[in-house]
Amino acid sequence: MSNTSARPQPDPDTLIAFEGVGKWFDQFQALKDINLSVKQGARVVVCGPSGSGKSTMIRCVNQLENHQQGTIHVCGREVYGNMKQLEQVRREVGMVFQSFNLFPHMSILQNVTLGPIRNSNLSRSEADDIALHYLERVQIADQADKFPSQLSGGQQQRVAIARALAMKPRVMLFDEPTSALDPEMINEVLDVMTELADDGMTMMVVTHEMGFAREVADRVVFMDEGRIEENCGKTEFFAGGRGERAQAFLSKILQH
Repeated sequence: MSNTSARPQPDPDTLIAFEGVGKWFDQFQALKDINLSVKQGARVVVCGPSGSGKSTMIRCVNQLENHQQGTIHVCGREVYGNMKQLEQVRREVGMVFQSFNLFPHMSILQNVTLGPIRNSNLSRSEADDIALHYLERVQIADQADKFPSQLSGGQQQRVAIARALAMKPRVMLFDEPTSALDPEMINEVLDVMTELADDGMTMMVVTHEMGFAREVADRVVFMDEGRIEENCGKTEFFAGGRGERAQAFLSKILQH
């Protein structure tokens, strides 16, 4: 009989766990003692003023930014210091950025198939089938043969979402996905994100779109000066169960 480790096993329902995480850029501390867990199926909206650490925190999940203190576990794996583990984590985590980051010389279909072909050893036809499925899901399959420059910003961001989904992630991260869009294009992207949430996708979303937070989030995390100042249900957050900093931030956001 083999010995069993006494080390506690991660909660299988917790897909992301920050424990005492700190992050510095030279002498500037961008994240201060971050403790946060995200359960499977959770929809967490992260908000706060510019420079509060929101994007830095979410980028630490897949180590686009490296933390220097504390631990981060994603899908039961620690994400620091082990490249093999990190590669596996990045397969589990899809990410959508402010900028669309599409390859301009590739068609929409080629942009979406690139990841599955490289990382899952799929044939071109298999990857095409997956890509078209997710392009259909974000309602843009009819644009598959076009190039990014031929699409609007909202359409390009929907392609970016399809590209992330094509890797079949367990978690989706969104880093201010509508901030680079013209106002009339924002809703088409938020509608796709709402549908993903309705389908049970685990999501962390950095955004100032408080209407989206009201509709979709089950939790709101408010950050200021590198700290999590509020972490509560959306009903509590919008009903006034928050501190002065969050109150001031929300009053400014809702005036616009």
